[in-house]
Amino acid sequence: MPEIHNYTLNFGPQHPAAHGVLRLVLEMDGEVIQRADPHIGLLHRATEKLAESKPYNQSIGYMDRLDYVSMMCNEHGYVMAIENLLGIEVPERAQYIRVMFDEITRILNHLMWIGTHGLDVGAMTIFLYAFREREDLMDMYEAVSGARMHATYYRPGGVNRDLPNVMPKYKESKWHSKKEVNGLNKNREGSLLDFIEDFTSRFPTYVDEYETLLTDNRIWKQRTVDIGIVSPERAKQLGFTGAMLRGSGIEWDLRKKQPYETYNKLDFDIPVGTNGDCYDRYLVRVEEMRQSNRIIKQCVEWLKTNPGPVILEDHKFAPPRREEMKADMESLIHHFKLFTEGFCLPVGESYAAVEHPKGEFGVYLVSDGANKPYRLKVRAPGFAHLSAMHEMTVGHMLSDVVAVIGTQDIVFGEIDR
Repeated sequence: MPEIHNYTLNFGPQHPAAHGVLRLVLEMDGEVIQRADPHIGLLHRATEKLAESKPYNQSIGYMDRLDYVSMMCNEHGYVMAIENLLGIEVPERAQYIRVMFDEITRILNHLMWIGTHGLDVGAMTIFLYAFREREDLMDMYEAVSGARMHATYYRPGGVNRDLPNVMPKYKESKWHSKKEVNGLNKNREGSLLDFIEDFTSRFPTYVDEYETLLTDNRIWKQRTVDIGIVSPERAKQLGFTGAMLRGSGIEWDLRKKQPYETYNKLDFDIPVGTNGDCYDRYLVRVEEMRQSNRIIKQCVEWLKTNPGPVILEDHKFAPPRREEMKADMESLIHHFKLFTEGFCLPVGESYAAVEHPKGEFGVYLVSDGANKPYRLKVRAPGFAHLSAMHEMTVGHMLSDVVAVIGTQDIVFGEIDR
Protein backbone atom coordinates (compact mmCIF):
# COMPACT_ATOMS: atom_id res chain seq x y z
CA MET A 1 0.00 0.00 0.00
CA PRO A 2 1.37 3.44 -0.90
CA GLU A 3 1.38 5.86 2.02
CA ILE A 4 -1.46 8.37 2.21
CA HIS A 5 -0.14 11.89 2.51
CA ASN A 6 -1.77 14.69 4.44
CA TYR A 7 -2.32 17.66 2.20
CA THR A 8 -3.33 21.27 2.72
CA LEU A 9 -5.38 22.14 -0.31
CA ASN A 10 -6.47 25.56 -1.55
CA PHE A 11 -10.02 25.34 -2.89
CA GLY A 12 -10.42 28.64 -4.75
CA PRO A 13 -10.46 31.68 -4.74
CA GLN A 14 -11.07 31.11 -8.48
CA HIS A 15 -12.75 27.75 -8.23
CA PRO A 16 -15.72 27.32 -10.60
CA ALA A 17 -17.74 25.62 -7.83
CA ALA A 18 -16.98 28.21 -5.13
CA HIS A 19 -19.87 30.49 -6.20
CA GLY A 20 -17.80 33.62 -5.89
CA VAL A 21 -14.40 34.46 -4.51
CA LEU A 22 -14.07 31.96 -1.67
CA ARG A 23 -10.67 30.72 -0.60
CA LEU A 24 -11.32 27.50 1.27
CA VAL A 25 -8.23 26.01 2.91
CA LEU A 26 -8.79 22.27 3.29
CA GLU A 27 -6.66 19.99 5.43
CA MET A 28 -6.96 16.56 3.87
CA ASP A 29 -6.21 13.06 5.05
CA GLY A 30 -6.00 11.45 1.63
CA GLU A 31 -9.43 12.23 0.15
CA VAL A 32 -11.12 12.89 3.52
CA ILE A 33 -11.50 16.36 5.00
CA GLN A 34 -10.03 16.97 8.45
CA ARG A 35 -10.55 20.71 8.55
CA ALA A 36 -12.19 23.34 6.35
CA ASP A 37 -11.26 26.98 6.85
CA PRO A 38 -13.12 29.53 4.71
CA HIS A 39 -11.25 32.79 4.00
CA ILE A 40 -13.51 35.65 2.97
CA GLY A 41 -13.19 39.36 2.25
CA LEU A 42 -11.91 39.05 -1.31
CA LEU A 43 -15.00 40.84 -2.68
CA HIS A 44 -15.31 43.50 0.03
CA ARG A 45 -16.83 46.64 -1.51
CA ALA A 46 -17.53 48.63 1.67
CA THR A 47 -21.28 48.84 0.97
CA GLU A 48 -22.13 49.63 4.59
CA LYS A 49 -19.44 52.33 4.83
CA LEU A 50 -20.42 53.91 1.51
CA ALA A 51 -24.06 54.12 2.67
CA GLU A 52 -22.93 56.38 5.52
CA SER A 53 -21.76 59.02 3.01
CA LYS A 54 -24.88 59.12 0.85
CA PRO A 55 -28.46 60.32 1.32
CA TYR A 56 -30.83 57.44 2.13
CA ASN A 57 -32.48 57.30 -1.28
CA GLN A 58 -29.13 57.05 -3.08
CA SER A 59 -28.12 53.79 -1.39
CA ILE A 60 -31.02 51.70 -2.75
CA GLY A 61 -28.98 50.77 -5.81
CA TYR A 62 -26.15 49.48 -3.59
CA MET A 63 -28.54 46.96 -2.04
CA ASP A 64 -29.18 45.28 -5.41
CA ARG A 65 -25.50 44.53 -5.66
CA LEU A 66 -25.23 42.71 -2.32
CA ASP A 67 -26.81 39.38 -3.19
CA TYR A 68 -26.83 39.95 -6.93
CA VAL A 69 -29.23 37.01 -7.52
CA SER A 70 -32.00 38.33 -5.22
CA MET A 71 -31.94 42.00 -6.09
CA MET A 72 -35.36 43.31 -5.05
CA CYS A 73 -35.42 41.37 -1.77
CA ASN A 74 -32.28 43.23 -0.64
CA GLU A 75 -33.92 46.57 -1.48
CA HIS A 76 -36.99 45.50 0.46
CA GLY A 77 -35.10 45.06 3.74
CA TYR A 78 -33.43 48.45 3.31
CA VAL A 79 -36.54 50.49 2.48
CA MET A 80 -38.47 48.76 5.29
CA ALA A 81 -35.82 49.87 7.82
CA ILE A 82 -36.24 53.46 6.58
CA GLU A 83 -40.06 53.23 6.69
CA ASN A 84 -39.95 51.89 10.27
CA LEU A 85 -38.05 54.96 11.44
CA LEU A 86 -40.22 57.37 9.47
CA GLY A 87 -43.39 55.62 10.64
CA ILE A 88 -44.99 55.79 7.19
CA GLU A 89 -47.70 53.51 5.82
CA VAL A 90 -47.12 52.09 2.34
CA PRO A 91 -50.18 52.06 -0.01
CA GLU A 92 -51.77 48.60 -0.23
CA ARG A 93 -51.23 48.25 -3.97
CA ALA A 94 -47.51 48.92 -3.48
CA GLN A 95 -47.41 46.26 -0.76
CA TYR A 96 -48.92 43.67 -3.11
CA ILE A 97 -46.48 44.65 -5.88
CA ARG A 98 -43.58 44.26 -3.45
CA VAL A 99 -44.78 40.84 -2.31
CA MET A 100 -45.27 39.73 -5.92
CA PHE A 101 -41.76 40.84 -6.92
CA ASP A 102 -40.25 39.32 -3.76
CA GLU A 103 -41.66 35.97 -4.85
CA ILE A 104 -40.59 36.45 -8.48
CA THR A 105 -37.12 37.13 -7.04
CA ARG A 106 -37.33 33.98 -4.90
CA ILE A 107 -38.05 31.87 -8.00
CA LEU A 108 -35.22 33.66 -9.86
CA ASN A 109 -32.85 32.84 -7.01
CA HIS A 110 -33.90 29.21 -6.67
CA LEU A 111 -33.63 28.66 -10.43
CA MET A 112 -30.08 30.00 -10.37
CA TRP A 113 -29.39 27.78 -7.36
CA ILE A 114 -30.86 24.57 -8.84
CA GLY A 115 -29.02 25.13 -12.14
CA THR A 116 -25.60 25.80 -10.63
CA HIS A 117 -25.94 23.25 -7.81
CA GLY A 118 -26.82 20.60 -10.41
CA LEU A 119 -23.89 21.67 -12.57
CA ASP A 120 -21.51 21.51 -9.58
CA VAL A 121 -22.34 17.91 -8.82
CA GLY A 122 -22.37 16.83 -12.46
CA ALA A 123 -25.92 17.30 -13.78
CA MET A 124 -25.58 19.39 -16.94
CA THR A 125 -29.15 19.45 -18.27
CA ILE A 126 -30.86 21.12 -15.29
CA PHE A 127 -28.77 24.26 -15.83
CA LEU A 128 -30.19 24.80 -19.31
CA TYR A 129 -33.76 24.14 -18.14
CA ALA A 130 -33.53 26.58 -15.22
CA PHE A 131 -32.12 29.40 -17.34
CA ARG A 132 -34.97 29.03 -19.85
CA GLU A 133 -37.44 30.21 -17.17
CA ARG A 134 -35.11 32.86 -15.76
CA GLU A 135 -35.38 34.63 -19.11
CA ASP A 136 -39.12 35.27 -18.64
CA LEU A 137 -38.61 36.44 -15.06
CA MET A 138 -35.80 38.79 -16.11
CA ASP A 139 -38.20 40.26 -18.68
CA MET A 140 -40.63 41.03 -15.82
CA TYR A 141 -37.84 42.87 -13.99
CA GLU A 142 -36.98 44.77 -17.13
CA ALA A 143 -40.59 45.70 -17.90
CA VAL A 144 -41.04 47.28 -14.49
CA SER A 145 -37.66 48.93 -13.87
CA GLY A 146 -35.79 49.11 -17.18
CA ALA A 147 -33.00 46.87 -15.85
CA ARG A 148 -32.74 43.09 -16.01
CA MET A 149 -30.84 42.75 -12.74
CA HIS A 150 -30.15 45.81 -10.60
CA ALA A 151 -33.67 47.16 -10.56
CA THR A 152 -33.64 49.93 -7.88
CA TYR A 153 -37.43 49.63 -8.06
CA TYR A 154 -38.47 49.77 -4.37
CA ARG A 155 -38.60 53.21 -2.76
CA PRO A 156 -39.24 54.38 0.81
CA GLY A 157 -43.03 54.72 0.76
CA GLY A 158 -43.80 52.32 -2.09
CA VAL A 159 -42.38 51.44 -5.50
CA ASN A 160 -40.99 53.63 -8.26
CA ARG A 161 -43.87 53.26 -10.74
CA ASP A 162 -47.02 51.28 -11.38
CA LEU A 163 -46.98 48.08 -13.44
CA PRO A 164 -46.85 48.80 -17.21
CA ASN A 165 -49.83 48.06 -19.47
CA VAL A 166 -47.65 46.68 -22.28
CA MET A 167 -44.93 44.06 -22.46
CA PRO A 168 -41.83 44.58 -24.64
CA LYS A 169 -42.02 42.36 -27.73
CA TYR A 170 -39.51 40.48 -29.86
CA LYS A 171 -38.84 41.98 -33.31
CA GLU A 172 -38.14 40.33 -36.64
CA SER A 173 -34.45 39.95 -37.45
CA LYS A 174 -32.13 37.88 -39.61
CA TRP A 175 -32.16 35.29 -36.79
CA HIS A 176 -35.94 35.21 -36.21
CA SER A 177 -38.54 34.98 -38.97
CA LYS A 178 -41.96 36.64 -38.68
CA LYS A 179 -43.57 33.30 -37.84
CA GLU A 180 -41.07 32.63 -35.04
CA VAL A 181 -41.49 36.14 -33.64
CA ASN A 182 -45.28 35.80 -33.60
CA GLY A 183 -44.89 32.59 -31.60
CA LEU A 184 -42.51 34.26 -29.13
CA ASN A 185 -44.85 37.23 -28.70
CA LYS A 186 -48.02 35.18 -28.17
CA ASN A 187 -48.09 35.72 -24.39
CA ARG A 188 -46.82 39.33 -24.63
CA GLU A 189 -49.90 40.87 -26.21
CA GLY A 190 -51.40 42.08 -22.93
CA SER A 191 -50.08 43.89 -19.85
CA LEU A 192 -47.25 42.82 -17.53
CA LEU A 193 -49.84 41.27 -15.19
CA ASP A 194 -51.21 39.15 -18.07
CA PHE A 195 -47.67 38.00 -18.84
CA ILE A 196 -47.02 37.10 -15.19
CA GLU A 197 -50.37 35.27 -15.01
CA ASP A 198 -49.45 33.28 -18.11
CA PHE A 199 -46.09 32.41 -16.51
CA THR A 200 -47.72 31.19 -13.27
CA SER A 201 -49.97 28.85 -15.23
CA ARG A 202 -46.95 27.35 -17.08
CA PHE A 203 -44.47 27.23 -14.22
CA PRO A 204 -45.72 24.17 -12.22
CA THR A 205 -45.09 21.91 -15.24
CA TYR A 206 -41.54 23.30 -15.49
CA VAL A 207 -40.93 22.43 -11.82
CA ASP A 208 -42.19 18.91 -12.62
CA GLU A 209 -39.52 18.76 -15.34
CA TYR A 210 -36.77 19.70 -12.85
CA GLU A 211 -38.02 17.03 -10.47
CA THR A 212 -38.06 14.45 -13.28
CA LEU A 213 -34.40 15.27 -13.95
CA LEU A 214 -33.23 15.21 -10.33
CA THR A 215 -35.55 14.03 -7.54
CA ASP A 216 -35.33 10.27 -8.18
CA ASN A 217 -32.09 10.37 -10.15
CA ARG A 218 -29.85 7.84 -8.44
CA ILE A 219 -26.61 9.75 -9.04
CA TRP A 220 -28.15 12.95 -7.64
CA LYS A 221 -29.30 11.05 -4.55
CA GLN A 222 -25.89 9.41 -4.08
CA ARG A 223 -24.30 12.86 -4.14
CA THR A 224 -26.79 14.58 -1.76
CA VAL A 225 -28.47 12.08 0.60
CA ASP A 226 -26.81 12.01 4.06
CA ILE A 227 -24.29 14.68 3.02
CA GLY A 228 -23.85 17.70 5.28
CA ILE A 229 -26.42 16.68 7.89
CA VAL A 230 -27.28 19.39 10.43
CA SER A 231 -29.54 18.56 13.37
CA PRO A 232 -32.43 20.94 14.23
CA GLU A 233 -30.79 22.04 17.51
CA ARG A 234 -27.43 22.63 15.84
CA ALA A 235 -29.03 24.54 12.95
CA LYS A 236 -30.52 26.98 15.48
CA GLN A 237 -27.22 27.33 17.35
CA LEU A 238 -25.35 28.05 14.12
CA GLY A 239 -27.76 30.87 13.25
CA PHE A 240 -29.19 29.18 10.16
CA THR A 241 -32.23 30.78 8.52
CA GLY A 242 -34.27 30.16 5.39
CA ALA A 243 -34.10 26.83 3.56
CA MET A 244 -31.00 25.79 5.55
CA LEU A 245 -33.04 25.91 8.79
CA ARG A 246 -36.24 24.51 7.28
CA GLY A 247 -34.27 21.66 5.69
CA SER A 248 -33.35 20.58 9.23
CA GLY A 249 -37.04 20.36 10.13
CA ILE A 250 -37.67 23.72 11.85
CA GLU A 251 -40.73 25.53 10.55
CA TRP A 252 -39.43 29.10 10.72
CA ASP A 253 -40.39 31.58 8.02
CA LEU A 254 -40.65 35.33 8.65
CA ARG A 255 -43.49 35.57 6.12
CA LYS A 256 -45.63 33.47 8.49
CA LYS A 257 -44.10 34.09 11.94
CA GLN A 258 -43.52 37.87 11.67
CA PRO A 259 -45.63 38.80 8.64
CA TYR A 260 -44.77 42.02 6.81
CA GLU A 261 -46.48 43.76 3.86
CA THR A 262 -49.52 41.62 2.90
CA TYR A 263 -48.21 38.10 3.60
CA ASN A 264 -50.82 37.58 6.34
CA LYS A 265 -53.57 37.94 3.68
CA LEU A 266 -52.11 35.26 1.40
CA ASP A 267 -52.42 31.50 1.43
CA PHE A 268 -49.21 29.43 1.25
CA ASP A 269 -47.38 26.66 3.11
CA ILE A 270 -43.91 26.35 4.65
CA PRO A 271 -42.06 23.25 3.39
CA VAL A 272 -39.78 21.55 5.95
CA GLY A 273 -37.29 18.70 5.73
CA THR A 274 -36.83 15.70 8.02
CA ASN A 275 -33.20 14.64 7.70
CA GLY A 276 -31.31 17.95 7.46
CA ASP A 277 -29.10 16.81 4.57
CA CYS A 278 -28.37 18.30 1.13
CA TYR A 279 -31.20 16.30 -0.44
CA ASP A 280 -33.77 17.66 2.04
CA ARG A 281 -32.65 21.22 1.41
CA TYR A 282 -33.05 20.56 -2.32
CA LEU A 283 -36.63 19.31 -1.79
CA VAL A 284 -37.46 22.30 0.43
CA ARG A 285 -36.31 24.81 -2.19
CA VAL A 286 -38.15 23.03 -5.01
CA GLU A 287 -41.37 23.16 -2.97
CA GLU A 288 -40.68 26.82 -2.16
CA MET A 289 -40.77 27.55 -5.89
CA ARG A 290 -44.25 26.02 -6.09
CA GLN A 291 -45.41 28.02 -3.05
CA SER A 292 -43.99 31.26 -4.50
CA ASN A 293 -45.92 30.55 -7.68
CA ARG A 294 -49.10 30.27 -5.57
CA ILE A 295 -48.40 33.62 -3.89
CA ILE A 296 -47.72 35.36 -7.24
CA LYS A 297 -51.03 34.03 -8.60
CA GLN A 298 -52.92 35.53 -5.64
CA CYS A 299 -51.11 38.87 -6.01
CA VAL A 300 -51.91 39.07 -9.74
CA GLU A 301 -55.58 38.39 -8.99
CA TRP A 302 -55.69 41.19 -6.37
CA LEU A 303 -53.71 43.70 -8.45
CA LYS A 304 -55.96 43.23 -11.48
CA THR A 305 -59.04 44.31 -9.55
CA ASN A 306 -57.60 46.97 -7.21
CA PRO A 307 -56.05 50.05 -8.83
CA GLY A 308 -54.60 52.76 -6.62
CA PRO A 309 -51.46 54.72 -5.71
CA VAL A 310 -48.17 52.81 -5.60
CA ILE A 311 -46.14 55.35 -3.60
CA LEU A 312 -46.71 57.83 -0.80
CA GLU A 313 -48.34 61.13 -1.79
CA ASP A 314 -46.09 63.04 0.64
CA HIS A 315 -43.52 64.85 -1.52
CA LYS A 316 -41.12 65.25 1.41
CA PHE A 317 -40.29 61.53 0.92
CA ALA A 318 -41.55 60.58 -2.54
CA PRO A 319 -40.92 62.60 -5.71
CA PRO A 320 -43.88 64.32 -7.41
CA ARG A 321 -45.13 62.95 -10.72
CA ARG A 322 -43.14 63.93 -13.78
CA GLU A 323 -45.90 66.07 -15.33
CA GLU A 324 -46.42 67.93 -12.03
CA MET A 325 -42.69 68.55 -11.76
CA LYS A 326 -42.61 70.04 -15.28
CA ALA A 327 -45.58 72.35 -14.71
CA ASP A 328 -45.53 73.39 -11.04
CA MET A 329 -42.74 75.32 -9.32
CA GLU A 330 -43.38 73.84 -5.86
CA SER A 331 -43.17 70.30 -7.26
CA LEU A 332 -39.94 71.19 -9.03
CA ILE A 333 -38.43 72.38 -5.74
CA HIS A 334 -39.57 69.18 -3.98
CA HIS A 335 -38.05 67.13 -6.78
CA PHE A 336 -34.76 69.04 -6.69
CA LYS A 337 -34.43 68.91 -2.89
CA LEU A 338 -35.31 65.20 -2.78
CA PHE A 339 -32.69 64.16 -5.32
CA THR A 340 -29.89 66.44 -4.07
CA GLU A 341 -30.33 66.37 -0.28
CA GLY A 342 -32.81 63.53 0.25
CA PHE A 343 -34.76 63.50 3.52
CA CYS A 344 -33.82 63.33 7.20
CA LEU A 345 -34.82 60.49 9.48
CA PRO A 346 -35.69 61.03 13.14
CA VAL A 347 -32.98 60.09 15.67
CA GLY A 348 -33.22 56.40 16.55
CA GLU A 349 -32.48 52.91 15.35
CA SER A 350 -34.41 50.37 13.34
CA TYR A 351 -34.02 46.75 12.30
CA ALA A 352 -36.05 45.33 9.44
CA ALA A 353 -35.82 41.73 8.26
CA VAL A 354 -37.31 40.03 5.22
CA GLU A 355 -37.54 36.33 4.34
CA HIS A 356 -34.94 36.55 1.60
CA PRO A 357 -34.52 33.52 -0.73
CA LYS A 358 -31.35 32.59 1.20
CA GLY A 359 -32.66 33.22 4.73
CA GLU A 360 -33.21 36.20 7.03
CA PHE A 361 -31.86 39.33 5.39
CA GLY A 362 -31.85 42.13 7.94
CA VAL A 363 -30.87 45.79 7.82
CA TYR A 364 -29.93 47.55 11.05
CA LEU A 365 -30.05 51.31 10.65
CA VAL A 366 -28.94 53.98 13.15
CA SER A 367 -29.96 57.57 12.48
CA ASP A 368 -28.56 60.68 14.15
CA GLY A 369 -31.16 62.93 12.51
CA ALA A 370 -29.11 63.65 9.37
CA ASN A 371 -30.01 62.89 5.75
CA LYS A 372 -27.70 59.86 5.70
CA PRO A 373 -27.31 56.91 8.08
CA TYR A 374 -25.00 57.22 11.08
CA ARG A 375 -24.46 53.47 10.78
CA LEU A 376 -25.79 50.75 8.51
CA LYS A 377 -25.29 47.04 9.16
CA VAL A 378 -26.52 44.27 6.90
CA ARG A 379 -27.32 40.86 8.37
CA ALA A 380 -26.50 38.57 5.47
CA PRO A 381 -27.92 35.03 5.70
CA GLY A 382 -25.04 33.47 3.76
CA PHE A 383 -22.46 34.61 6.33
CA ALA A 384 -23.86 32.36 9.08
CA HIS A 385 -24.19 29.44 6.66
CA LEU A 386 -20.61 29.74 5.45
CA SER A 387 -19.33 29.76 9.06
CA ALA A 388 -20.73 26.23 9.40
CA MET A 389 -18.62 25.01 6.48
CA HIS A 390 -16.11 23.12 8.67
CA GLU A 391 -18.81 21.42 10.70
CA MET A 392 -20.77 20.35 7.61
CA THR A 393 -17.80 18.96 5.64
CA VAL A 394 -15.48 17.35 8.22
CA GLY A 395 -15.24 13.60 7.63
CA HIS A 396 -16.70 13.90 4.12
CA MET A 397 -14.82 13.51 0.85
CA LEU A 398 -13.38 16.36 -1.23
CA SER A 399 -16.14 16.02 -3.83
CA ASP A 400 -18.76 16.53 -1.08
CA VAL A 401 -17.40 20.03 -0.36
CA VAL A 402 -18.84 21.07 -3.71
CA ALA A 403 -22.26 19.63 -2.81
CA VAL A 404 -22.21 21.43 0.56
CA ILE A 405 -21.26 24.80 -0.98
CA GLY A 406 -24.08 24.28 -3.47
CA THR A 407 -26.66 23.41 -0.81
CA GLN A 408 -25.74 26.53 1.19
CA ASP A 409 -26.67 28.68 -1.81
CA ILE A 410 -23.89 31.18 -1.20
CA VAL A 411 -23.40 34.52 -2.95
CA PHE A 412 -20.32 36.46 -1.93
CA GLY A 413 -21.66 39.93 -2.62
CA GLU A 414 -23.65 39.81 0.61
CA ILE A 415 -21.07 37.84 2.65
CA ASP A 416 -18.12 40.14 1.95
CA ARG A 417 -20.20 43.30 1.41
